[in-house]
Amino acid sequence: MVASPPLSIPGQIASAAAIVVAAGKGLRTGGVVPKQFVIWNGKPLVRHSVEALLEAGLRPVVVAIPEDWRGVAEQSLSGLASAEPGDLLLVAGGETRQDSVLAALEALVERTPGKVLIHDAARPALARPVIDRLLSAIDSGVAAIPVLPVVDSVVRAEAGAMQHPVAREGLYRVQTPQAFRYAEILAAHRAWQGERNAGDDAQVATAAGHEVLLVEGDEALRKVTFAADLEEQDVGGQVRTGMGFDVHRLVEGEELWLCGVQIPHDKGLAGHSDADVAIHALVDAMLGAIAAGDIGDHFPPSDPQWKGASSDRFLAHAAKLTRDAGYEIGNVDVTVICEEPKIGPHKPAMREALARILGIDTGAVSVKATTTERLGTTGRGEGIAAQAVVTVSRSGKPSGQEFRHVR
Repeated sequence: MVASPPLSIPGQIASAAAIVVAAGKGLRTGGVVPKQFVIWNGKPLVRHSVEALLEAGLRPVVVAIPEDWRGVAEQSLSGLASAEPGDLLLVAGGETRQDSVLAALEALVERTPGKVLIHDAARPALARPVIDRLLSAIDSGVAAIPVLPVVDSVVRAEAGAMQHPVAREGLYRVQTPQAFRYAEILAAHRAWQGERNAGDDAQVATAAGHEVLLVEGDEALRKVTFAADLEEQDVGGQVRTGMGFDVHRLVEGEELWLCGVQIPHDKGLAGHSDADVAIHALVDAMLGAIAAGDIGDHFPPSDPQWKGASSDRFLAHAAKLTRDAGYEIGNVDVTVICEEPKIGPHKPAMREALARILGIDTGAVSVKATTTERLGTTGRGEGIAAQAVVTVSRSGKPSGQEFRHVR
């Protein structure tokens, strides 16, 4: 059993920052980008750890990234709900893990936190109790790491053959995050003279003469290394459903586009893009199904490049993100809400257009229309509304593409 962490003592260090090491370029998960940017449970892998650390109150969180992937890193960590300006810092990593950690530690010099947690982005399932145990442990120590006892038999081998068993008593599996007093671990990294890259930061602390305390880890903190790891740890569900809703005003002098089809009418919908309200609702439904934000996150109306843009680009982007997350589109159901124009005659063309953009069979696309019996904004003919429901199902491993906006 792992010893219980020491009790807090008077004079404990209160301020705590965090470092997330995400500077590797390994592609062993089978994708085309580093694994830290692969979509896992609807979000880039690195985002899970950063969110957990921010929600636990650690400030700032410094993320060491591969400099040539900065654009993808920024996209992967954009719009964090728990982050205020200055709470998140991105620094260029080095050639080795230890170089990356040292760069992140140096970025904290002006902040001088009392404590720092150093975590690997490849361990996304970071639970709050582990963080709390680590911070408590270094109230009276310099370093603490989460570990789990080795429960399997262990043997020593040579040339592919077993030589003799090794007693597993006293053996532990080491995890991250690892907690340190900031000043001590910074000095230890600066003084590191090892001939090779340190396996973890506890080794650096030990080399500097510091005792490393052990706290209980968490089985969920398994490291994602190969494609199979992404599949085994993904608890997001085999089937997901998303729902979207949108409304736009009807004005003179604009074209009317609905479900990717131009409809003859004396008025059109007002909006920054072509204002296809049905596609906008459908995009939100698809993004909601994979927990990837909403249409405004990906195509902000403040960005002039989207002025007058065709909404089929937005829908194609949402479909790509859905497949990148490891899901296939099962069916879509769109309802257009208006008094005029009449939607019925255009339904076949609308279904075909949506199916073409999404890359699915027309039989998986439903387009319906209704009115509000002359009530409200749509009833008075002031605008058109739409709602959409999408079902997606697990298709296999994520493809590992960049999680970035269409440009």
